[in-house]
Amino acid sequence: MLEIINKIEKVIYAALMIMLIVVLIAAMADLAYILGTSLTDISPWLMESHEMIAVLGAFLLVLIGVELLETIKAYFRENSIHVEIVVLLAIIAIARKVILLDPGTMPGIDYGIQLIGIGVLVTGLAAGYYLVKKAGITVGCSYDDEKPK
Repeated sequence: MLEIINKIEKVIYAALMIMLIVVLIAAMADLAYILGTSLTDISPWLMESHEMIAVLGAFLLVLIGVELLETIKAYFRENSIHVEIVVLLAIIAIARKVILLDPGTMPGIDYGIQLIGIGVLVTGLAAGYYLVKKAGITVGCSYDDEKPK
């Protein structure tokens, strides 16, 4: 029964990988379009601040997708999930949120509370990453350990 579940799990991961590749190709096309229009639109070869934020947000979105693809590939290769990659992915996602955060769209108190929450998240993720690196833990959950011998 466990072998059937493991095979189904592998099929699901393969389908996720294929769909993620399609999403990454679309995100790359979107990044190229945003970069092209930003560089050639109003002031050629000079980007305004909102254009720079849009380009960096699209770039980080592609980077997050690539890191997620790396996590799925690592699962296929080693049948385990790398904790270090997942924590780095979360840090990149928070960095993207900080870059895209626009203080003009919300009241000052809400913006402050959101920044405090992001600060707590970044501190926790950085501490977790430090502990993972210091302990030398790169592999999290390994399903090979659960198989009866």
